[in-house]
Amino acid sequence: QVQLVESGGGLVQAGGSLRLSCAASGRTFTYYNMGWFRQAPGKERTFVAAITWNGGNTYYTDSVKGRFTVSRDNAKNMVYLQMLSLEPEDTAVYYCAAGFSITSYTNSGVVAGTPDYWGQGTQVTVSS
Repeated sequence: QVQLVESGGGLVQAGGSLRLSCAASGRTFTYYNMGWFRQAPGKERTFVAAITWNGGNTYYTDSVKGRFTVSRDNAKNMVYLQMLSLEPEDTAVYYCAAGFSITSYTNSGVVAGTPDYWGQGTQVTVSS
């Protein structure tokens, strides 16, 4: 069992930055792929970024590549999402997630499976 608690959301102007944090509890945290999903108003929840259990590989949806960086500190049971050059289109509730498959296709990008665990979400609002 893994419990996830996000923090760090807020209101920022376009071009600004935010750093989201996710505190995980549970003894098996280090064995899970971890990542972030987001859900904009009236839209489905979608994959944003992921990091493998040992931090060896990271994956991003195309729209955030070069702007967002996912990282983890297994010693502290923490996962982070550093977001730079934020755009109004990044406005959403951001969810930390654990325990999902990650498949990278050459022509189709990254496909993330359904996570086993979700946090409660943190709001990110980017004003123009």
